[in-house]
This record gives sequence, C-alpha cells and structure tokens, in this order.
Amino acid sequence: MRLVLFEPDIPQNTGTLLRLAACWNIAVDIIFPCGFIFDDARMRRAGMDYLDAVDLVRHTSWTAYQTWRAANPATAGRLLLLSTKAAEPYQNFAFRPDDSIMVGRESSGVPESVHEAADHRLVIPLRSGMRSLNVAIAAAVVTAEALRQNDFPGL
Repeated sequence: MRLVLFEPDIPQNTGTLLRLAACWNIAVDIIFPCGFIFDDARMRRAGMDYLDAVDLVRHTSWTAYQTWRAANPATAGRLLLLSTKAAEPYQNFAFRPDDSIMVGRESSGVPESVHEAADHRLVIPLRSGMRSLNVAIAAAVVTAEALRQNDFPGL
C-alpha cells in the first residue's frame, strides 16, 4: 500500500503522514513542487526521526509520477483519490494491498486532470455543513480502513 501526497502545502501534515507511513510500513510518494522546502535535514530538525523508516519516492512533477506509475504497475496499483467532490464513500470500497491512496494540496486539492487520472475517487462522509477533514486525518482514516480490510499486511 502507498500514500501519495500531491504537491503538499503544509510541512506538519507531510511530517504526520510520513510518521504514519513509517509506523504502518506504507510507502509514500511525494509529488513536487511542495509549498515548503522539503529536504531530509529540515524534516529531521522538525523531529521527523522516522524518516529513515519510510520507503519514500520523490517525483518532480505529476507527469513524472504518471511515468513512474506506468513503469511500475505492480508497485503503484490502483490510484485512489480522496476528494470532497467524489461520490463513492470510502467505507463501501473494497481496498487491495497494492492500492495507492492520494490526497491533494491542502489549499486547492488536485486539478481536474488528476481527478480524471484516478482509478477511483472516494469521499469521507461528513456532517452537513462541514467542508472537509485535514488531509493527514483524512489519509489516516481511509488508510486504516484499507489496512484493516487487508489484515494489516506488512505488520
């Protein structure tokens, strides 16, 4: 299983997701550019001592990520986009161990071309009037369900 961060804006969310990935043995793909300077030294200074335990792949752009996915279909699996614009509730979805769960930018989500490229678009149901969860929380909620359905592979 993989987490995919599309052009993240907030370093604290990225750090939280990297720690989650280290603890649950999940690979992470970060699609650049980020809204902050992302480098190993800064992440370590921010207390991200879990960085060495994460299988982290950095992609210079959305195009580079798509090229990598095409070259690594067994590793990349299906691309599942978490989106407030989706119609399919995550709790009704059958996850597979090779799925890649993507979250968008905190400030603007993902462009329509990314929506179209996703194999599935999933939503987390919310109370009426609420816009969205924080991306790190949303990714954790859905990833926990995906791992549960697959008996927590790798743990």
